[in-house]
Amino acid sequence: MPSITSLLILLNILVYALALATGPDIIRVFALWPPGAGGGFHLWQLVTYSFLHGSLLHLGFNMFAIWMFGAALEKRWNDLRYLLTYLLSVVVAAMTQIAVSGYFVQATGPVIGASGGVFGLLLAYALYFPNRVISLIFLPFIQIPARRFVLGYGLVELFLGVTNTGQGVAHFAHLGGLFGGWLGVQYFRGRGVFGQR
Repeated sequence: MPSITSLLILLNILVYALALATGPDIIRVFALWPPGAGGGFHLWQLVTYSFLHGSLLHLGFNMFAIWMFGAALEKRWNDLRYLLTYLLSVVVAAMTQIAVSGYFVQATGPVIGASGGVFGLLLAYALYFPNRVISLIFLPFIQIPARRFVLGYGLVELFLGVTNTGQGVAHFAHLGGLFGGWLGVQYFRGRGVFGQR
């Protein structure tokens, strides 16, 4: 497994173990607290929230996705490009959730999890490997090309976010992660947000 992918997975596992040992204080300080969520916002939370997870299942799904999509991207890119794209996705996901929570959807608690970074990697994966087949864990007989999978998943997340379905899931952070991944790909391809630089 490539080095940055391994490091990200290891850090997430270590932070999860630390959170079990320290209790809720780590969430209060390092989770992302959007406006109205009941906690205090600090700048470092734009990154630190992504290393916290609410359950072993939450952690497992995100680490599996980092391994599945991130390892292929890291092998194609260099380490720095991969890490910067991941972190950009994490930060853009956090900023999107803050913006949406401040203006459209009332936040009910802190945001935690690596999903913003995962969605950024997923978008980049679909752009670089559009025809690779993705199988769903719980429905392995369904096989979808990566490009269609990302488009469908993005539309589902948008619908769930707009309808405020799935309480406790930061759907707009997922959408922000997709956008962050796209921005990273555009930047490293030498393009601006809307085309050539």
